Amino acid sequence: MRLPWLKLIAALALVWLVAGSVIFFARRAKVTPEAVASYVAAHPVEGRTPAERAKIVEKLAGQMNQLAYEDRRGVRMGQGLDGFFRALTPEEQARFLDLTLPTGFKQMMEALNKMTPEKRQSFVTKALDDMKKREGERPPDEQLDANARKIMDQGFKTFYSEASAEVKMDVAPLIEQLQKNLQGRR
Repeated sequence: MRLPWLKLIAALALVWLVAGSVIFFARRAKVTPEAVASYVAAHPVEGRTPAERAKIVEKLAGQMNQLAYEDRRGVRMGQGLDGFFRALTPEEQARFLDLTLPTGFKQMMEALNKMTPEKRQSFVTKALDDMKKREGERPPDEQLDANARKIMDQGFKTFYSEASAEVKMDVAPLIEQLQKNLQGRR
């Protein structure tokens, strides 16, 4: 009579052990901003073969795409990737942008769509102030211009396909200022 109960308890314990192991490894595998910074520091591209550089770019792009919007923004704003990005060839930069921009802009649109109108207005005001300060600035080289075009193209594509009508109305002043800034560059 005790044998079926012992088997049931053993099977239940085994299920919990497997579930606990899966949860443990899933948490350890989660990408964090610190993990991205550690990866960049441990894997400089200088002195590497093109194949090794490509693997590093692919892996870093994959890590960036796993970050939540705020974490990703923090990595970007903290300029943790600036040195890495500058060390890439123009083709590698383009590849990195191709791999990361769609996910990044999609996350940004989701965040804008979820914001309250007040928070979104604050975001727009802050971004407008920053853009007005930079009005008429010119990029330092032609490659930056190509990357800037790629970023804007992907951003507009995502904006027009993913943003709600309310977000499009709220962000319209940013689009107008961006157009002014671009005209100042030409």
